[in-house]
Amino acid sequence: MVLHRPDPIVAIATAPGRGAVGIVRVSGADLSSVITALCGRALRAREATYLPFLDATGQPIDQGLALHFPAPHSFTGEDVLELQAHGGTVVLQMLLARCLGAGSSIGLRLAQPGEFTQRAFLNDKMDLAQAEAVADLIDASTETAARSAMRSLSGEFSVAVDGIRDALIDMRMLIEATLDFPEEEIDILRRADVQGRLAQVRVAMEAIGRNARQGVLLREGIKVVIAGQPNAGKSSLLNALAGAELAIVSPMAGTTRDKIQQTIQVEGVPLHVIDTAGLRDSDDKVEQMGVVRAWDAIDTADVVLFLHDLTRWPAPESSPLAGSESDVYRQADARIAASLAERLPPQVPVIDVWNKTDLSSVPRPADTDRSVSLSARTGEGLSHLRQILLATVGWSAVPEGVYMARERHVQALARVDRHVVEAAAHAMALAPALDLVAEELRLAHNALGEITGTFGADDLLGVIFSRFCIGK
Repeated sequence: MVLHRPDPIVAIATAPGRGAVGIVRVSGADLSSVITALCGRALRAREATYLPFLDATGQPIDQGLALHFPAPHSFTGEDVLELQAHGGTVVLQMLLARCLGAGSSIGLRLAQPGEFTQRAFLNDKMDLAQAEAVADLIDASTETAARSAMRSLSGEFSVAVDGIRDALIDMRMLIEATLDFPEEEIDILRRADVQGRLAQVRVAMEAIGRNARQGVLLREGIKVVIAGQPNAGKSSLLNALAGAELAIVSPMAGTTRDKIQQTIQVEGVPLHVIDTAGLRDSDDKVEQMGVVRAWDAIDTADVVLFLHDLTRWPAPESSPLAGSESDVYRQADARIAASLAERLPPQVPVIDVWNKTDLSSVPRPADTDRSVSLSARTGEGLSHLRQILLATVGWSAVPEGVYMARERHVQALARVDRHVVEAAAHAMALAPALDLVAEELRLAHNALGEITGTFGADDLLGVIFSRFCIGK
């Protein structure tokens, strides 16, 4: 995406398909010729006017509301025209074509994805974190995510970031102003209490980082993969968590041949739950493909639920003969556990889920933060499993205190913290180096600016806005 092309742009701003109302949006430096051509006259600023939208011969295409927002008092900071018509696909395409024809003399062209919001950012109508929150609000899959995105859009996240930025700027100004006076370096660090200020910045950074990490969970959700041997109850657990019959449940081993995914929410956090084929050796080619896909899903999981069938496990006091059904099952579970430990990175938790407590006479294992006993059929223990999942991935925030964030924000905040720590170390050294303190603060300031767009590469901005929908 080219970061800034000054040509006026137009797009259908409502979702494809039939609807009661459809909107065509135009933005540019001067839209008077387009307004006159489509509306037959000039429009009053920020006043909805009901009139016919005219084609090239002066015949009406449709009747609806036209709104003109003169620059700079518009979403994009440019002149904006919105035509609210009936939501038929053909009508909107006719209006779009008419706009392009009427605006050919001024270079009107189709908008790229996210270009309206991009112009709002480039014209200082919002910062980059707020611009990203527009897309997050549209894509929100839970009510909590939508409210958090709205808090970011209203500027709560940006205000918190700007508070840290102002503190860094103040220290940078103070330190860099004294670099020409080496004999004052130690004294200025003490008199300005640079160490104390840096400690305060770190405390504020921890609060912002905590909320940002929660925001990432709200935006991206958690990929939960259910794994285990055939007939352990994986499909039943997916159905129980989703509250719907999504997967076929059968006593016949190997019923699930491919992964089945459903997104549910727990306390507003999206959980992308994936049911996979039973993990076992098989001569069936289709089942083998299902097992390969199961391991592929496991390799990309945030959390793995390793399901065990309690009805096929031996009682703790028994000593099953080698080759017995329970012994074979237990050994197969051990092989799967070893494969999980070998394939998964240490930060991906594996939770042992002991299923079919309602059918088993075996004493259930004690519940821990990595083990839970339940019955997918009756629902016993499901609420505990949901809480374990949230705790495992670090969800602990009060929703009202969370703002939407992205992984790049979390990474930027981590870099800021590292530079602040380095600055504090140089300030506390026996022979403090004021230039090194200043450099670390500069790097921290730049990393922080990447969040709101004060500092950032053009290619990063292009990637961000290219993921928006067309017309936004």
